[in-house]
Amino acid sequence: MAGVKKGKYCGFCGRSDKEVELLITGLDSCICNECAERAAEIVHESKPTLKKNAFRLDKIPKPQEIKKYLDEYVIGQDEAKKYLSVAVYNHYKRITQSVTEDDVDIEKSNIILVGATGTGKTLLAKTIAKLLKVPFTIVDATVLTEAGYVGEDVESILTRLLQVADYDVGSAEHGIVFIDEIDKIARKSDNPSITRDVSGEGVQQGLLKLLEGSVVNVPPQGGRKHPEQKFIEIDTKNILFICGGAFDGIERKIARRLNTQVVGYDSVEQRSRVDFNNIMRYVAPQDLKAFGLIPEIIGRLPVVTSLEPLDRDALLRILTEPRNSIIRQYIKLFAIDGVKLSFEPEVLDFVVDKAIEFKLGARGLRSIVETIMVDAMYDTPSTDSKKYIVTLDYAKKQIEKADGTILDKI
Repeated sequence: MAGVKKGKYCGFCGRSDKEVELLITGLDSCICNECAERAAEIVHESKPTLKKNAFRLDKIPKPQEIKKYLDEYVIGQDEAKKYLSVAVYNHYKRITQSVTEDDVDIEKSNIILVGATGTGKTLLAKTIAKLLKVPFTIVDATVLTEAGYVGEDVESILTRLLQVADYDVGSAEHGIVFIDEIDKIARKSDNPSITRDVSGEGVQQGLLKLLEGSVVNVPPQGGRKHPEQKFIEIDTKNILFICGGAFDGIERKIARRLNTQVVGYDSVEQRSRVDFNNIMRYVAPQDLKAFGLIPEIIGRLPVVTSLEPLDRDALLRILTEPRNSIIRQYIKLFAIDGVKLSFEPEVLDFVVDKAIEFKLGARGLRSIVETIMVDAMYDTPSTDSKKYIVTLDYAKKQIEKADGTILDKI
């Protein structure tokens, strides 16, 4: 029949199999590799604009269930776990509530965690997101600046959440965002700035609309905003924000407030009731204000809780007890190569002592163990050994050989 092409041709561009690198054959037609790539780009570009399935959390874990799950991954910090469990339960219960006639609108309870480095702030937030199976992202507040300055706009926080949710807007709008180093954007004086403060008060002002709940235009690929850019609208009213910071030096402000709170004969009794070894537990919103957070942002972080400093016993338990403990991770790494790894009990005590000496908290445990194990992990896979025991003498030699460089790895 005249006009009918012989051979295989792309059903989109019409080129033959001799003119393209690859021709994918279907039931009734074909598509070339270039048209397939272009089709994939079109789908990817249209993806952010599509509202996918509405958020569903079929069963909200009860506060006690949340805390029990956290206990499997995080050692200690019972008070912080209790506050977090209640706040998260109330937040997602609020999302799933039906509209009632009493017009009672439950506001969301964003959380701020105060505690020294390595006490488990990030791990708590990450573990809760894992339990709920909701999108979760960690953002460093120190990289944020006011709009128009070099750095990242506050909207970039939502860009990362959107990317984690695979550009499912409906899912992203019910995720959890952990803003780390929130204390680093505290203003440096008690006087409000009358000029732009690109790394302090100005960033706090920019965070307000995200924390309180509003519709924000988010650049899907991140970067700076510009007029020609395509934006995605995200409503933040159902996004839970958990902020964390070490707030180094806030202890002095807490102590000053506790000492001046009571005047007269009762002051001695008041002081005797204060645990000065863990004064962070008495942190209050007024202390955060004295440190440099503006009152507006404190009001949008109504749940304030602190994390206890980790003692020696807690660090030793962190090393071995959690489901994903550091020691278990290394045992599994060696088991993949068919090697049974074990540690002498004295080695674990040595690792904890070094973490306390370096004042690194739980975060330092991983780096210390990595320093001890690096040579063994380098040599063992190339041998026929089926068993490896880490001794105290070997651990000490490895730390001495590191010659202080371990601190650079934190």
